[in-house]
This record gives sequence, structure tokens and C-alpha cells, in this order.
Amino acid sequence: MMFRNIISLVLLIISVILNFKHGWDTFNYKKNSGSDNIMNELGITEPMIPFLGIFTIIIGILLMMPKTYFIGNLLNASSILLIMALALQAGNYKIALIEIPFLALPLIMIGLKYPFRN
Repeated sequence: MMFRNIISLVLLIISVILNFKHGWDTFNYKKNSGSDNIMNELGITEPMIPFLGIFTIIIGILLMMPKTYFIGNLLNASSILLIMALALQAGNYKIALIEIPFLALPLIMIGLKYPFRN
């Protein structure tokens, strides 16, 4: 039981950090030409970018609270699935394949449940 909680906590920390990092990077996409190219290739328009950044940060916040842990993971998995679908639509199979472990992360976290919850 304790081992499961430790694994769950480690995955939670990784997921929250990734969400905050990706949210922050989304707001600063123009500083990174690679991000700009990927957004254009996936068909993500410039007006959608702030919403995507805010959404990603909100997911990170939802993951930290026990009552919103499940919905945060569900939204996280959905957003990753959306990115994979957009990549496949654009014909970029590399991005879709790279996202598979990131899709597995919230699904595993749902199964492990929130760490140290009574």
C-alpha cells in the first residue's frame, strides 16, 4: 500500500510539473521556433494558444487536489489524445508516437488513485 502511494505521488509530481511547464511554454511559443512550427503544423491557430496554455495550467492545479484529481487526469488524457489526433491528421506520426507515454501517465494515475488519501 505504501509503495503504491509513493509511486502515485512521484507520478503526480511529474505530471503537475509537466503541465505547468507545457502551459508556460505555450505562452512563450514565439521564443521557440520549434514550438511555433509544431503549433502551425497541428492546425492550432494563434487565438487558441492562450486558451491551450490556461487549460494546461488548470489541469495541473486540478491534479493537486484530491476532489478534482480524477477530472484533472481525465482532462489531461483528453488533451493528449487531441494532440495525437491533430498530429495524425497532419500526417506527423512521430508526434503521435511520442505522446503515447504521456497518454499512459494520466491513465496509470487514475488507476493508482490520489496518493495518501484516506
